[in-house]
Amino acid sequence: MTKKRIVITGGPGTGKTSVIVKLEEANYFCFHEVIRAMTQEAKENDQSAIFASNPIVSVSDPYEFNLQILNGRIQQFLDATSKKNDILFYDRGIPDVLAYMDYFDQPYNNDFFNVCKQHMYDIIFMLPPWKKIYISDNERYESYEQAQEIHHHLKNIYNRLGYDCVEVPFGSVKERLDFILKNSI
Repeated sequence: MTKKRIVITGGPGTGKTSVIVKLEEANYFCFHEVIRAMTQEAKENDQSAIFASNPIVSVSDPYEFNLQILNGRIQQFLDATSKKNDILFYDRGIPDVLAYMDYFDQPYNNDFFNVCKQHMYDIIFMLPPWKKIYISDNERYESYEQAQEIHHHLKNIYNRLGYDCVEVPFGSVKERLDFILKNSI
C-alpha cells in the first residue's frame, strides 16, 4: 500500500501542535516541525541571541536558514518511505518554507518551487487564524495580525502548487482531530 502523506499547516498559533499531539496519542506517526527543533538546538548551544525575535529575521543568512528548513522537510518526506505506517502526518510541509519567504519578501529561485512540485503530499489540512486561542510563546513571535498574513501566504503557495486545501473548522482539539481523521481516511 502506498503511504498517505498528510500536512497539518496554518499560521502560527492556530492549534497545529495540539492537533499533532492528539494524533500521536491516537498512535499516528507525526513528523514534527523542523524550525522548533532548530530553535531548541540553537538555544541549547547557547545561541539564544540569534533567536531573540522571529528566527528568520535574526539570522545572518536568511537564504541559508530557509535552505536548512527546506532540506529538513525534504528529509522528513523521504524518511516516510522507511516508516511502517501507511498514514503519516507532517507538522508543516515543504511549501511552508516558500510561504514564509514570501511573507518576509525574501527571494528564492525556481529550485525551491520545483522541490515542492517533486515532493507532493496527498492532503493539506489548513488551520485558519483563530484569535480566541492565539498566544505568543518562546518560539512564536508574530502578532495575531501577522499570523493572519502568514495564513494568506500559506494558502496562496499551496494553491499555486495545485493543492485544494481542506480548512479545519474551529472547535475543540478533539473536534478538529475527528474532522481531520474523518477526511483523511
